[in-house]
This record gives sequence, structure tokens and C-alpha cells, in this order.
Amino acid sequence: MTDATVISREPVREPAPEHRADQPAADQPALWIERTGTRRYVGYSERGGVVQIGGSQADETFTPGELLKIALAACTGLSSDAAFARRLGDDYPATIHVSGVKDAEEDRYPTLVERLEVDLSSLDEAARERLITVVTRAIDQSCTVGRTLKAGATIELDIHSVDEPAGASS
Repeated sequence: MTDATVISREPVREPAPEHRADQPAADQPALWIERTGTRRYVGYSERGGVVQIGGSQADETFTPGELLKIALAACTGLSSDAAFARRLGDDYPATIHVSGVKDAEEDRYPTLVERLEVDLSSLDEAARERLITVVTRAIDQSCTVGRTLKAGATIELDIHSVDEPAGASS
């Protein structure tokens, strides 16, 4: 890509909000995964989305860590799309790279780095800076994945036997 501008974002950790278990979740599409073999799963959405999930040795799959990174990059792209399209046209090309090295001791990614590549050569320097500001603000305000990663999230896990009635837990 010639004369491309690179926007790099490194998440800043914010304190996690207080968990509100008394607030019902908004209507969400059903998401689930099904085991298909040793360390192999297929993820589904009720809208028909399908993704192959496996360990790092499984061909044609994503690891959960890769899906986390892809989700962040996708959220950045979707959150920035309208602002870029308004200024650059609906058919503007963009690529978002995302990386993060796993801390093996803590079994987590302490830092995720995104690199958004887009051709801004048609804009003068002032227009570029304005667009980068608008895009960065749009991402910071509407990328749910990024906002969740920055703030942290409470995770609730319910494990139950398939022979139990719905809602019963072990």
C-alpha cells in the first residue's frame, strides 16, 4: 500500500465496572460451540455464522486467542467504517492487523496491538488529522470488544449435566 497512513492503538486498562447481576442482558443472538473431536469445536450463531475452533496444531481453525484478536480487529473495523466511508467513499480498502504475545506464566495476553492501514493520500495533512481523530473517537466510543477488554468483564460459568432440568446447576 503506497502512501498509507497507519493508525496504531494500544489499549489502556480502565478499572472494571461494578458487576450488576440484577440487570437482564439485552436481547442477544444465541451463540454456542459444539465439540467435534479432541480439542476441536465448531462455533455457531443463530444467524448462520460458523467458525472452526481448535488448538494451535489444528489445520483450518482459529484458536480462542486468535478469535479474541480477530474480534478486536473486526470491532475496530466496523466501528471505524462509517467515518472512513463518509470521507473516502464506500469502497475504501483497509486492513487491520492485530497481534499480542501470550504471557505463558499468566496464560493471558497482557497487550494487544492493532495496526489499521488505510490510504489517506487523497487528503491534506489537516484533513488526515481530523479524520484520524474522528475515527479514533468512534472506535473508542463504539467498539464493544475493545471497551470490554479495556474495562475487564465478569465471567459467569454454569456447568450442568445434560440430564438435569434446565436452570439446574451442579
